[in-house]
Amino acid sequence: MRQFVLPDLGEGLEEAEIVNWHVNEGDHVVTDQPLVSVETDKAVVEVPSPSSGRILHLFGAKGDVVKVGVPLVEFAEGPEQDTGTIVGELGTSEPPPVAATLPGPAAGQKAQVFPAVRALARKLDVDLELVEATGPGGFITRADVERAAKTLSHTGPAEPLRGLRRAMAQRMTASHAEIVPASVTDDADIDDWRKGEDATIRLVRAIAAACKAEPALNAWYNAGAGERRLIGRVDLGIAVDTGGGLIVPVLRNVAERDASDLRAGLDRMRADALARSIPPGELRGATITLSNFGMIGGRFANLIVVPPQVAIIGAGRIAQRVVAHLGQPAVRRVLPLSLTFDHRVVTGGEAARFLVALKSDLEQVS
Repeated sequence: MRQFVLPDLGEGLEEAEIVNWHVNEGDHVVTDQPLVSVETDKAVVEVPSPSSGRILHLFGAKGDVVKVGVPLVEFAEGPEQDTGTIVGELGTSEPPPVAATLPGPAAGQKAQVFPAVRALARKLDVDLELVEATGPGGFITRADVERAAKTLSHTGPAEPLRGLRRAMAQRMTASHAEIVPASVTDDADIDDWRKGEDATIRLVRAIAAACKAEPALNAWYNAGAGERRLIGRVDLGIAVDTGGGLIVPVLRNVAERDASDLRAGLDRMRADALARSIPPGELRGATITLSNFGMIGGRFANLIVVPPQVAIIGAGRIAQRVVAHLGQPAVRRVLPLSLTFDHRVVTGGEAARFLVALKSDLEQVS
């Protein structure tokens, strides 16, 4: 006789209630066929058969609470266990084989893949790292592999990331691994700007003013040494969408330059970026960054801070909105602002004061 016990269903759960049996004693089942539905304090979960065989005995009835590790099903003697099983094990204390690391929410944890499922993935030419595991306890099931294969049949060939996109992926990975991000947002009423006001220049100068009011956000942080450096000069990185990837050239010493000089510098910088002729030195050394994504679309954003910087400002799409003005509702032009900061280094109060200073400068009559 071979017994199949209630497997560990994940998240430290110790027991589950039997909701419904899908098989009867004497039935012949195949690998992955649903045996029983059980309810935990998280969800109702289908427990599949770990192997093919004839069911000799079912343990427990509907409504019974079963502890993890207690027998659920007894199989008649027959062929050895089909290792295409998804969860649990048949009378053995050996752990299941370990598979590739899953992407997404399961990053850092190990997915479980049994040989039969791995063989199916090879047959269907499915990379297991692209498969979302839906089986109890983080197992990849046959259905998971088949679903991924169906999706991949509608995709183009795999293309390695190169150039700007490869560099972007590396920077974003470093940011995700290191930064502890937090965001605050607000709207700036810019209806009093003069006609034809250069929005980007106003943003650049307002960021310089905010850095003066709250220097903590114009800084670099060395995580390895646990050291922060406040920087007196504002060297502003400005994200430029080139179509082939994102480039962030640096506009130097923005607090000490007038509007015409800043505009000339921006135009030259953007032309160099689009032509891919920007000198490498102009891509390094930003102390804080601006993403003017609203020129394309969007209102607010959770932005990406690239170390060693500790903050990035996002400007959303300018639009007319109904706001309170002089105590009355009015239709005014509004500029949405997002500020994402590294909460390891910057306090919530510092971020809020920076955003207040930024908004105040933008709302001044030009």
